[in-house]
Order: sequence, then C-alpha cells, then structure tokens
Amino acid sequence: MLNDHTDQELLKRASRGDESAFEALYDRRQASIFRFAYHMSGSRDIAEDVTQDTFVTLARNPGAYSAGRGAVTAFLHGIARNMVLRRLERQRELIALEEDSGVESQDEDASPLGGLLRSETVESVRRAVLALPEAYREAVVLCDLEELSYEDAAGAMGCPVGTVRSKLNRGRALLAQRLRSAKGCFA
Repeated sequence: MLNDHTDQELLKRASRGDESAFEALYDRRQASIFRFAYHMSGSRDIAEDVTQDTFVTLARNPGAYSAGRGAVTAFLHGIARNMVLRRLERQRELIALEEDSGVESQDEDASPLGGLLRSETVESVRRAVLALPEAYREAVVLCDLEELSYEDAAGAMGCPVGTVRSKLNRGRALLAQRLRSAKGCFA
C-alpha cells in the first residue's frame, strides 16, 4: 500500500517511473500546497495554478530534491513559495479575497447568526493574513496555518531557522494588531 510509504520513498519510486507513487504523493500534499498558495496570494486561481505548476516541476525534475536539505514537504512548499512570489511580483497589487473560497470545511450550525459571525471572523483573519508583508505572511502561513516545523519552514523559505522564528514572531504580532484593529471596527 503506497499510503504506508514516506514522501521520500514515494518520490524515489516516482522518479523511477512509478506513476501511482507520484499520484499518492500528489494526493497527500496537494491540499497543503493549495492552502499555502491561497493564503499567500488570496486568489483561488493563483493557488490552483501554483499547485499544478509545483507538481509539474516536481514530475519534470524529481532529482532536484535532496534529502539532505530537508523534507519533501519543505521542498514542495519552497517551489510553491517561489512561484507565488513571482506571480505576486508580476501583479504588484493586493489581490482581493474571493467571496466563497471553499478552502475550509463548513460546520453545520443551528444558528444562522453563529454561522454569519464565524464566516465574518474567518474573513477577518484571511484579510489580516493577506495584509501582512510577504516575509511575515509566509512564516505565519507555513508555521501557523500549514503547521510546518520551523526546520521545514526554513527549508521552504531558504533561510535559517532563527530567521523563521524572528519573522514568525513579528508576523504574529502584526497579525494580532490587525485583528484587534478589525475587532474595534465591529464593536
């Protein structure tokens, strides 16, 4: 069963032409790459393109991955990070969040007001994350939203672990400040 294999084992098998191993790796990691790209860009279209392009890049050159440089998930997030940053650099403008992203699962709530408040809170957090400067946003998205370890985030960002910790600390502070400001608007 391929689900029992590590990401490294799947990638090794995929590099030898095992399509089912590549599909298993894609199934395992594509949602995380999509969420990362979506949180970084705020655009579902960009997230879909980046997710596809990340795995196309991996399929074309699986030998680019080196186990000594970190986990496969960090490698994939690094590819996605570079693609998102290139897209954002080209656009150079803040991308408005889409009304219905469909990224998170919706809990059934008996109270329409409860559902509305929850969706407003989620939207406020998304806007606050998207408004963070890129360097801090990627640390917050990788560590807090995607739950990557500091080491894997450092691998994806191409920087030392200490830098990730520093950017994450500053990003969390800015995020908290933005959320407090947004909360004050509704009070």
